[in-house]
Amino acid sequence: MAIEVRIPTILRPYTGGERAVDGAGTTVAELIDQLEVDHAGIKERLVENDEVRRFVNIYVNDEDIRFTGGLATPLADGNTVVILPAVAGGALS
Repeated sequence: MAIEVRIPTILRPYTGGERAVDGAGTTVAELIDQLEVDHAGIKERLVENDEVRRFVNIYVNDEDIRFTGGLATPLADGNTVVILPAVAGGALS
């Protein structure tokens, strides 16, 4: 099963600088487990206590997995998974 996983800049050290990698799995949880096998250390940046970390957003074909089943969200051949860290901050005026 070919699934494109788009990697944010902050996680690219785990993927050898690659912006996108191939993944496999029937659910997002399986995909993340496979990413960990291929790119050691990435899983702990995405998952904590069997849930997606609070400040990490994961999308399957532009749908936020928090609304489609979380880590149990099903995947199919040809899906695109985008990992986005939440960004916050700013300056007081």
